Amino acid sequence: MFDLLAIDPTAFKLGPIPIRWYGILITTGIILAFIVVQKEMVKRGMHPDFLTDLLIWAVPIAIISARIYYVIFSWDSYKDNPADIIKIWEGGIAIHGALIGAFLTTYVYTKRKGISFWKVADIAAPGILIGQIIGRWGNFINQEAHGGPVSQSFLENTMIPDWIMQQMTIKGVTYHPTFLYESLWNVVGLIIILLLRKVRLKRGEMFFFYLTWYSIGRYFIEGMRTDSLYGGDLRAAQIVSILAIVFAVAMFIYRRFIKKVNVHYQDK
Repeated sequence: MFDLLAIDPTAFKLGPIPIRWYGILITTGIILAFIVVQKEMVKRGMHPDFLTDLLIWAVPIAIISARIYYVIFSWDSYKDNPADIIKIWEGGIAIHGALIGAFLTTYVYTKRKGISFWKVADIAAPGILIGQIIGRWGNFINQEAHGGPVSQSFLENTMIPDWIMQQMTIKGVTYHPTFLYESLWNVVGLIIILLLRKVRLKRGEMFFFYLTWYSIGRYFIEGMRTDSLYGGDLRAAQIVSILAIVFAVAMFIYRRFIKKVNVHYQDK
């Protein structure tokens, strides 16, 4: 194995301000997601400025929601020092909180604009996965969101590169790179969703697939992690994943078989 040094979480500094790789990767994910989703929205007959206007609201609300979610499930760490709640630069956000915030913001925004929420959700699904795929590598650089201890020989047998194993070796202990498992799971999901664009799915079903696919993977991968947030004795992410799957399946059944939606993804 190559004897590599752990990657410094700080990419560079602007004067006294450290610019961290985590923030760079999150920003990169948002930009790439924007490019992909924007192109598809215009193709589907939507105004070129719609996504920009939506993100002006959705991005900050998603960040705030991600922090609120984290604080709620980590309240014991903040109840005696409430001033620390705003110190988001010290870490502590959760993707499920961001998704919930973005979901609600998009729902309200589309209703106000008289645009189908499910049309926007379908188009946005690949972009969400792109952001998640790239964002997980920020966890890799921070040496966080990993699983329990594992032997290097086990990881070598899975053909995981040395540089990933080196970064996942912390104080002499090598951990499951669960960030990698989730990132790869989302890559597969992205490929499937891009293929599903050619299938005449009913409006909303692309998003339901995303929600189900991501949640199934997150449920099992979360069970391997050592830094989970808990709601009582249960892992919060697993609870939310189950609820998301139930919601997606219920909405799929309702819209296809009860409401009998006749609008398809390809329809403008």
